[in-house]
Amino acid sequence: MTDQAPRAASGRPLARFRDALGDSPPLWWALLYFFCLLCGYYVLRPVRDAMGASADASAVFPGFLLDWAAARGIALGDFTLQVLFTSTFFVMLLLQPLYGALVSRFPRRVFLPVVYLLFIACLLWFWWAFDRDLPGRGALFFVWVAVFNLFAVSVFWSYMADVFDNDNAKKVYGYIGAGGTIGALLGPTITRLLVERIGEGNLLLVSAGLLMMCVVCILRLRRWAIARERLHRERSGEEAMGGSVLAGLRLVLHDPLLRALALLMFFGVGVGTLLYNEQAAIARQLVGDASRTAFYARLDQYINLLTVLVQVFLTRWLLRRFGIAPLLLVPAIAILVGFSVLAASPLPMLIWVVQVMTRASEFSLAKPARETIYTRVDRESRYKAKAFIDTAVYRGGDVTFVWVHKALATLGSSVVFLAGIGIALGMTFSAWRVIRGERRLPQQAAAGRPDAPEPGHGKPS
Repeated sequence: MTDQAPRAASGRPLARFRDALGDSPPLWWALLYFFCLLCGYYVLRPVRDAMGASADASAVFPGFLLDWAAARGIALGDFTLQVLFTSTFFVMLLLQPLYGALVSRFPRRVFLPVVYLLFIACLLWFWWAFDRDLPGRGALFFVWVAVFNLFAVSVFWSYMADVFDNDNAKKVYGYIGAGGTIGALLGPTITRLLVERIGEGNLLLVSAGLLMMCVVCILRLRRWAIARERLHRERSGEEAMGGSVLAGLRLVLHDPLLRALALLMFFGVGVGTLLYNEQAAIARQLVGDASRTAFYARLDQYINLLTVLVQVFLTRWLLRRFGIAPLLLVPAIAILVGFSVLAASPLPMLIWVVQVMTRASEFSLAKPARETIYTRVDRESRYKAKAFIDTAVYRGGDVTFVWVHKALATLGSSVVFLAGIGIALGMTFSAWRVIRGERRLPQQAAAGRPDAPEPGHGKPS
């Protein structure tokens, strides 16, 4: 990778994208990696969401669990999302030390492919379970997809922070995000077109094939990650990281910037969870899992279309010209305005519009901004603290606010969104704290590595 002067055509977004591809060979593989990852996930997401919105508890939970709840006077179908989100949170907590052990004891070239190969093996098992109508597969699949999404995407961005330094991340992260969003657009399209023809179970094989391509991309990007570490005189990821398996929690507790990122994640998940639950109430009015799957697939298509437009034409320019501040504050303020409107008039169409706006701004603006920060921290923070924030904190927000929504929903949607205004204010304050913490990073990095070279591209070995 080498820095080159801007070309004459670089004034146009598509021309800049072409130039970036020519200037940065690993960008090709990063784009393909994220495209396959999100396409594979979004093939699965509408199936998962349809199960979570199912009005038939027997299609989600195993019979013994329904019988156990009924014997205690509990209609489990009234708490479907609450049970699923709570189960996901505890599974995340159980997996944290396992992931920490994997990252600590094995080099990058081992643990990255292993994570994805384990996910592929799980997909093959679920394909078998769907083929045989295994009872309780709905709940298991919902929890597994939630775990898969957070771990696989978190690992992806941690790896990108190994491949690209901060200067280059500002140039290419918008494009990488756009590549993923195109995959996210194609994924639900595949599901919508094929779900009624081949069945939900066979869609899992499509996703497994896409994840196998991710493993290929991981292996091809390895040499650029090594080159970046050599250029910046960083500890090589080809060595086992070492350290505690629970170091992610310790780092978040002691580092102000990581704490701010954790709070931003927590409150951001809060506004998303309230919207998700309100959206599920609308979806329950549809008849049949296939109809609900198609409904969520259309919603994802609109979100991802808006996301890719912002990523291609706006994200890179904002990052390079103004840094992360507008990318974090604009979504937070837009969500605050959206919830204020919904508190006054919680119409289904308005809920749908705010949902599209919220998720599109998260994917196109806020997430690329957060991910550039991790290019400037040490590898333990990059892999362990980031994974803790992206998984345990994320699902902690889920489980907290799914029960908050259950309590507030009895008072009506307007009360839900009125409470959401307070959560959005917390998100805005946390974004401001992240911006302040990020501005201190250059001085901290310089103090830690006085002999480090200026950010730039490294040539692969």
